[in-house]
Amino acid sequence: MRRNLWISLVAIVVVAITAITVVLVSNSHPVLGLDLRGGVSVVLRPDRKVDHGQLNQAVNIIRNRVDALGVAEPDINTQGSDIVISLPGVKDPDNALKLVGQTAELRFRPVLGTLPPFNPNATTTTTAPGSTTATTAPANDGSTTPNTDRAGDLPEATVVLPERETKTSSGVRYILGPTNVTGSVVKGATATPPQVAGDWTVDATFTGDGGQKFLDISKKCVAKDPVCPNGNLAIVLDGVVESAPTIQPDLVSNFDNKAQITGSFGEKDAKNLATVLRFGALPVQLTAQSTQTVSATLGKDSLKAGIVAGLVGLGLVLIYMLAYYRALGLVVVLGLGVTGCLLWAVVSWLGETRGLSLSLAGATGIIVSVGVTVDSYVVYFERLKDEIRSGRSIRSSVDRGFTRAFRTILAADLVSFIGAFLLYILTVGPVRGFAFFLGLSTLLDVFTAYFFTRPMVTFLGRSRFFTEAKFFGVARGLAVSGAPA
Repeated sequence: MRRNLWISLVAIVVVAITAITVVLVSNSHPVLGLDLRGGVSVVLRPDRKVDHGQLNQAVNIIRNRVDALGVAEPDINTQGSDIVISLPGVKDPDNALKLVGQTAELRFRPVLGTLPPFNPNATTTTTAPGSTTATTAPANDGSTTPNTDRAGDLPEATVVLPERETKTSSGVRYILGPTNVTGSVVKGATATPPQVAGDWTVDATFTGDGGQKFLDISKKCVAKDPVCPNGNLAIVLDGVVESAPTIQPDLVSNFDNKAQITGSFGEKDAKNLATVLRFGALPVQLTAQSTQTVSATLGKDSLKAGIVAGLVGLGLVLIYMLAYYRALGLVVVLGLGVTGCLLWAVVSWLGETRGLSLSLAGATGIIVSVGVTVDSYVVYFERLKDEIRSGRSIRSSVDRGFTRAFRTILAADLVSFIGAFLLYILTVGPVRGFAFFLGLSTLLDVFTAYFFTRPMVTFLGRSRFFTEAKFFGVARGLAVSGAPA
């Protein structure tokens, strides 16, 4: 039994030290949210009633736009029929809001040529084959190509646009010609699985007038007309090429307002493209309902104030625990240190890998959790005191007291976790951040109580130095708290 406790204590300390060391060496740290870092937040509302699928598609489009801006750890979610967007650390709030709020439009553009993946060190000159109307501008790789700015993605312009980034994408960029065929030509689209083996396909259905527009551009692609010299027709949404299939002669000769799009599609790719075709035909106008801009200076001030408040509160709690429980108070200090190392490592890892951001509300959840954690220690120590009052020695009371106290700790932490869980799934924005960090800290409290507090108090209870020291001994601490020494 004693050997198992020793292994438990050493293991959790080693894990905590290793985790915090890895985080510090890799220069990782929690990613700060909007209110601690500065940035902009906006609430967008559709100009008409839309269904859940269309709203989710709008969120996905905005997410792609934000990714293109290079904003780290954005928070984009729905609140009823509204879309709430928080962009921490954004340098140009006006441009960011203009980009994320503009209406998305699906377009079918003829492919004039291709360019290699972006290379910041390349210096080349490229012109669109067969095109006499291409306008040239400096590209972002130093070459002279048709306009590569997605903000200038106008239907009547010749542009260079990237393909959608996926695990199988090559990073190729497409030189695309003007078009008058937009998403309004699409009536519906579905992803179709392979009948035996092979790739998925996407079946699209067109409107009456839209079908004729699509047929006209398809004929030019089949004939390799200068308007569509490569025979490919790119499906473009929000300045990104979702797919660039080759138009087959059979489509033109047997066109009945339907088309089958084939390619190296897996199930996910096919369903995503079908979704793009369906909802790209129904662009949603989004109107800003409210906008909040937080300066970086104000964010730093909030962060500094939060750190000071947390440290002062934590310091007062630790002083009280040391004065009241003596050597047992040292267990609280060390236990909070272990919990803090684990929490810092987990939050930093989630920030790096999952985009988790620490907001002021999240920091509040952590501070509140300190009270929950300290309550667990108090429950155990008071149960230990009751055992000693009944005439048992400190050594014999440690295990018995923990067994009874741990049931109470589990019940209390379960209540806190249920509350945090319900807040997380039923709310959005800062409240979710508060709930997440409170729930995470509560789980770590149970973990630390069992694997650290129990063995630590057990070993202290078997040491005469810690139990009988004149001013710092456990017995003295229990005597101060009302138990006989």
